Amino acid sequence: MENFTNNNKAGIVINIIHAIQTNKVYLSDIDGQIGDGDHGINMNKGFSAAEEKITTGQSFSTAMQTVGDILLLEIGRSMGPIYGSFFRTCARKIKDKELITAPIFIEMLDSALESVKTIGGAKVGDKTLIDTMEPATSTIRKEWENTKSFRKALEASIKAAETGKDSTRDMVPQIGRAARLGERSVGVLDAGATSCYIILKTMFESIIPVLKE
Repeated sequence: MENFTNNNKAGIVINIIHAIQTNKVYLSDIDGQIGDGDHGINMNKGFSAAEEKITTGQSFSTAMQTVGDILLLEIGRSMGPIYGSFFRTCARKIKDKELITAPIFIEMLDSALESVKTIGGAKVGDKTLIDTMEPATSTIRKEWENTKSFRKALEASIKAAETGKDSTRDMVPQIGRAARLGERSVGVLDAGATSCYIILKTMFESIIPVLKE
């Protein structure tokens, strides 16, 4: 069964951090169209602070715990607790695992999704990061059940995350500050859905090359 080691895989998380840093202006530009325009700035602040405390020799779970802890302290607003909970839940689910198989990884994502939904109260169609996260999570499980290929499941999930992210362009937000804009927000991607796509895509693409039988 395909798997990757938890140990010495902090590089996966470092790749996520670099992806957020690279896209900080893009994320703020999106947010500025229907929000305060600070999503990329705040995300970059939190992830960059976490990078200072992560070393490449650490485990995947340790690095995710560090990111989760920092996001709760550094980002604030709604995204701090939401992404902080996501990374902390992921870390907690795999902290005692030496090898991470597809079933373990999927269980991790399921738990992280539920923690985010509990905090934010959003559902698919509300124009939030859930529109990216939930399709990605359900797709990876379905693809694994159909193919028993960790690699194919990750690849399918990336596509589902992108489709989910893109779907927010035509949505009217139902919660958060953007909800006040109503129909005026149609035609603009949700910043949270976009940052979630960047995080999941980078995570999954970083795992694929290190999979082994």
